Amino acid sequence: MNISISTSGSVSACKQEVSLVNLQKGLTMFQHRSKDKVVVIIGATGTGKTKLAIDVAKHFRPAEIVNSDKMQVYKGLDITTNKVSEEEREGVPHHLLGTVDPNINFSANDFCRHATMAIDSIVERDGLPIIAGGSNSYLDALVNHYPEFRLRYQCCFLWVDVSIPVLHSSLNARVDRMIDAGQVKEVRNFFHPNADYTKGIRRAIGVPEFHDFLRAEASGTEDDNTKKTLLQTAIARIKINNCTLANRQIQKIHRLQSFWKRNMHRLDATEVFLGSPHAWHDHVLSNTLIILHNFLYGPAENKTHLPPGIVSPKDVIAAASVSPPPVAMAATR
Repeated sequence: MNISISTSGSVSACKQEVSLVNLQKGLTMFQHRSKDKVVVIIGATGTGKTKLAIDVAKHFRPAEIVNSDKMQVYKGLDITTNKVSEEEREGVPHHLLGTVDPNINFSANDFCRHATMAIDSIVERDGLPIIAGGSNSYLDALVNHYPEFRLRYQCCFLWVDVSIPVLHSSLNARVDRMIDAGQVKEVRNFFHPNADYTKGIRRAIGVPEFHDFLRAEASGTEDDNTKKTLLQTAIARIKINNCTLANRQIQKIHRLQSFWKRNMHRLDATEVFLGSPHAWHDHVLSNTLIILHNFLYGPAENKTHLPPGIVSPKDVIAAASVSPPPVAMAATR
């Protein structure tokens, strides 16, 4: 009996198997190659994230900041959204800050795409990307769920934390400062009686709360006492809503800690808000610089690939101590 054996099927299957093995090897090599490093600064509203981001950027030049606050991405309402001023930036480049049309919704997916493009461009210029902002939903989407970011970047998370009673008191005082700085006038210029407070920048705390007051003011039918009461009620609501937001953000950070705990470092800034004159440097900045020195360059005994003159964490701290005096910025940013 003649038995014919066809080899075409087995060769084809063998080729497919080899191709699959090569693909798996390629993916494994990609996943294990050295990732570029990103610093992520998180914390509740008003804990000092922006100040820390700028301080870090000045000590690890060249560095650039990518804003991850979902209201600060929009153009306008700089007082209400507590945007850092041009002077306070001290020449540090910022991305996604005041660039988006205030009348559209900038989604988490939008943030992931634009933030990744910004980070790519910073890395291409041999810079250190620093993501800073309080919108944890943006960060969760980017770091935990966006493949283009996850496959290419390794993160160090710096959590700026303040005890809740101290933070609430500071947030209330910040609202008073914003009112003194002209927030009511700013929102008045943005006011529309039929505004949709579910879209764009109008979702920001400090906008919808003024609606009843501004509508009464525009109508011209309410007496001064009524308008004064409406204004005081709006300010009180803003304070309550800020504290509620801070509580939610802290709860979200605790949940995210389960994903990031190996690379997350808590920095207690409570003493800063209690007025200790050296607390920022001693309790926040110095610890931050040591953490980032080890993250970026390896342990102190690893002397390779360090910037000129920097051979240990102590040298980083010494460099911070002799830096030129910064522009005054409250830790509440």
